[in-house]
Amino acid sequence: MNSHFFALMHRMKYINRWGLMNNTKTENICEHSLVVAMIAHALVTISNTRFGTELNAEHAAMLGIYHDASEIITGDMPTPIKYFNPEISDAYKQIERVAQEKLVSHLPDDLQHSFKPLLTLLEQDKDYAPFIKAADRLSALIKCIEEEKFGNREFVKAQSSIRASIEAMNLPYVQVFIDEFLPSFYLTLDEQD
Repeated sequence: MNSHFFALMHRMKYINRWGLMNNTKTENICEHSLVVAMIAHALVTISNTRFGTELNAEHAAMLGIYHDASEIITGDMPTPIKYFNPEISDAYKQIERVAQEKLVSHLPDDLQHSFKPLLTLLEQDKDYAPFIKAADRLSALIKCIEEEKFGNREFVKAQSSIRASIEAMNLPYVQVFIDEFLPSFYLTLDEQD
């Protein structure tokens, strides 16, 4: 039996984010997912090292890699539409779940149990959800910072609202990332030397 799963995953590079915004550089969900995975890994590592949690940073990275995989089927729904009202938000979550199940179904039966938790963030991984959400938001903030650095004012309001949503999380490991790693994103490569 042929499995279409990884051919579908390969299509992540075709799904662009920020569809309603004028971008200086497009960002696809493949690029975004790599950044989310790296940040999720860092956040769990910070939390384990400085705040005494005992979570698996590598597992968090894998969850980050697959966190938007359902968008291969659904496309990227712009945030203002996705969260316009509770009915739309709930309907979109149902669509995401169906898309996630569809992706899992493309795996051989004996592999589905290993990949399903990565694609659906199941109950057993609920401890990781805040890390993935925070990494996703930080990735979006970094995109806004980059766009503003290149003179694109289109992302100013988005940057402000994303920053506020991150601060509202009130997570100490996120604050460490903001304090120690985020300032470098405002610098040029030469300034980072």
